[in-house]
Amino acid sequence: MSSEKHRSVEAEEMELIVRYLGQVDHQQTWHDMQRFTDERTEASADELWVLQHPPVYTLGKNGKPEHVLNPRSIPVINVDRGGQVTYHGPGQIVIYTLLDLKRLRIGVRELVTILESTIVELLAGYGIEAGARRDAPGVYVNGDKIAALGLRVRRGCSFHGLAFNIDMDLEPFTRINPCGYEGLKVTQLKDLVEDIDIESVVDDLLRRLKKKLNYE
Repeated sequence: MSSEKHRSVEAEEMELIVRYLGQVDHQQTWHDMQRFTDERTEASADELWVLQHPPVYTLGKNGKPEHVLNPRSIPVINVDRGGQVTYHGPGQIVIYTLLDLKRLRIGVRELVTILESTIVELLAGYGIEAGARRDAPGVYVNGDKIAALGLRVRRGCSFHGLAFNIDMDLEPFTRINPCGYEGLKVTQLKDLVEDIDIESVVDDLLRRLKKKLNYE
């Protein structure tokens, strides 16, 4: 039996829990993810947390403070994910991926590819050509970033995840060097497609992500 087939069979026997959390505080949610990861066992189900955050800048564990140019009243939080600085705010869909990578038989690089390709394929469904960059994880449309990724793996399990710009105020991105790149522009789905329904986008995103993780 191939490893891909073996992985698929194992995934079919497991449960994936999706939690819709609404708009929640970033710092509290981050600590909840840490606690979940520390307390989970080999029998714990994987989970996807779907949510939005109030305005906040987060600086990854290798992040450089000089990339935060002018935060003004928006809080800046140092977190334990990979990557540099990014912005979260209402209208951006965040999916935190609390997955047992050992059980799924994937590594962190493969998980990054899964997350990126999920969004690329979703955008293709809207007729939008998008792609990833090996040197700067995330998804880009015409060079502008539409989705950011940041992960942490502890005890073989992942947390943090992806942030997908749907219908939000992009101005706060101008007050940072997004993901540590000076002059990097960001975009959102609303500016590329008319009549966007966030709930439909979330449903589409989750359906594609579950399939790629072999949860059907």
